[in-house]
Amino acid sequence: MTPLPDFMLEPLVRSALAEDLAPMGDVTTRAVIPAGKTYAAKLNARGAGVTSGMQVAALAFRLVDPGLRIDPHVTDGERCTTGQCLMTISGAAASILMAERVALNFAGRMTGIATLTAGFVAETRGTQTRITCTRKTTPGLRVVEKLAVTHGGGHNHRFGLSDAILIKDNHIAAAGGIRAVLEAAKAARSHMMRVELEVDSLDQLEEALGIGGADVILLDNMDTPTLRAAVALANKRVVLEASGNMRLERIAEVAATGVDYISSGALTHSAPNFDFGLDF
Repeated sequence: MTPLPDFMLEPLVRSALAEDLAPMGDVTTRAVIPAGKTYAAKLNARGAGVTSGMQVAALAFRLVDPGLRIDPHVTDGERCTTGQCLMTISGAAASILMAERVALNFAGRMTGIATLTAGFVAETRGTQTRITCTRKTTPGLRVVEKLAVTHGGGHNHRFGLSDAILIKDNHIAAAGGIRAVLEAAKAARSHMMRVELEVDSLDQLEEALGIGGADVILLDNMDTPTLRAAVALANKRVVLEASGNMRLERIAEVAATGVDYISSGALTHSAPNFDFGLDF
């Protein structure tokens, strides 16, 4: 995975640093750390997982003090083991301490997401099904959380409401039915924009296939036998995405139905934080 340019991540990291340091800076460090004191700190994993957020953590240290020396020992997307040193940061002790919490917060959040995503992806082994995230992200952190999903081997759904036309049940109800929304979407779309339609029954799927105009159909909250029937009914005429109640223990059986994608909000809204330590 090619890293994003730092300038895309910098506003987010700057905001987090300002939240932690404003308005008076790190009063503890200023009070107890002698001026000129230098140290080397190690960012150590306290568990096994798939690393993410190393680029963001390094950026946090550099923004506090460009004079710090940062030596990464892994790249985002690599697996780590318990006790492994992932990064060494050398230089002014005060600078390292000021950036520590923000760096660990990003690394812990992102590695937790990448590790959970990798678990989902592993359950699809032997199939063509891909794991994708949703827009159920922490406000303000979408770009790094979706980046973490890719580090775990997953794929990104749309980033926001302007990326693609995704017609959900409330759109159908408000617009007057499946035919009405599909015809309106076909008229409004550009040649570069895809249309996805959410259905929750085989009857709705059959109706949508008969009307046409949807590039992707989202099969919402269907049990496994119904998903299998939906795949047979669609017969590869559209891309199929299974969503709703997609727990880790269910992924293998859903992937075996032949759906193209499984989307899960749990990748970003329920991933446990990964534990890191910054040891001097």
